[in-house]
Amino acid sequence: MKEALKKRTRKYAADCWNLCAKFPVSREYNAYCNQLIRCSSSVGANYRAACRAKSDADFINKLKIVEEEADESMYFLELMMEISDKEHAEIKRLHGEGNELLSIVVASIKTMRTRNRKS
Repeated sequence: MKEALKKRTRKYAADCWNLCAKFPVSREYNAYCNQLIRCSSSVGANYRAACRAKSDADFINKLKIVEEEADESMYFLELMMEISDKEHAEIKRLHGEGNELLSIVVASIKTMRTRNRKS
């Protein structure tokens, strides 16, 4: 499961980068594209860090960062949908993928918290 999610988050970051490469180079687009590239790649980077956590509490804390970055990615995808009339199908697909990743991470956080309360 961990390796599959590592691969999936890496693909998400690459797909967001490829989306951004399709937009014109301008001060306005660059601001949003740079943010999207940063936060979408942070999803995978922080998930990898979570996989190397030293304790359950550390794991949860790192997953909370993944949660924030996935949500931020979705925000910038929503903005791009509003400001641009191109690539809507790809933006919607990436938004859906971001939402799925977010759901997985939130479920993992809840599972870990429940497990820790029982012990």
